[in-house]
Amino acid sequence: MEVRKKYELIKTSIEEACRNVNRNPEEVTVIAVTKYVSIDRAKEAVEAGIIHLGENRDEGLTTKWNSLGDGPVWHFIGTLQSRKVKNIIDKVSYIHSLDRLSLAKEINKRAKAPIKCFVQVNVSGESSKHGIEPEEVIEFIKNLKNYPNIQVIGLMTMAPHIDNETILRDCFRRLKSIQTEVANMKLDYAPCTELSMGMSNDYQIAIEEGATFVRIGTALVGE
Repeated sequence: MEVRKKYELIKTSIEEACRNVNRNPEEVTVIAVTKYVSIDRAKEAVEAGIIHLGENRDEGLTTKWNSLGDGPVWHFIGTLQSRKVKNIIDKVSYIHSLDRLSLAKEINKRAKAPIKCFVQVNVSGESSKHGIEPEEVIEFIKNLKNYPNIQVIGLMTMAPHIDNETILRDCFRRLKSIQTEVANMKLDYAPCTELSMGMSNDYQIAIEEGATFVRIGTALVGE
């Protein structure tokens, strides 16, 4: 199925999820995760009206950025090594994987202006997942006040890849709870109003639990 048709189906399912919890669908931003697909497929996504594209490796981001330029809004959604920051910092509008002060220091040094960042939180506790522990989030964000080029707009997590809705909802609710706690601190450099959570298999559940950015790959642009 072509991307345009998939996008229409996804938008319909987002509207349904929002209706279930009395949310406005316009509050939800769809990021097409293009890390496994060709440049032509990424172009097809843009032509279908998808504004936001996500890549998880600096090489993939650079290759697609060189073809598509800064027409799309680029998100870096993968684990980011400090030494790779210089390769992506002038190409992305959002970084979804801030999880250590050494990375914050490098982003702050390389960025020419404040960059929108999500703090990645390992809510599920899986050893295979990156991110800081939930109980460390508040202190971590407090320590970011000395980095003027870091703007913490929200939190990000990856839920377990399972079909257990109860576990998924618990994961998303825990992140929402932490996000609310940070937002209530009223920090200028960390408004923390956004939640990046939900992927192809669970984005509807994530939206019902408060997601404002969903990262959709397979269900939108394919393998």
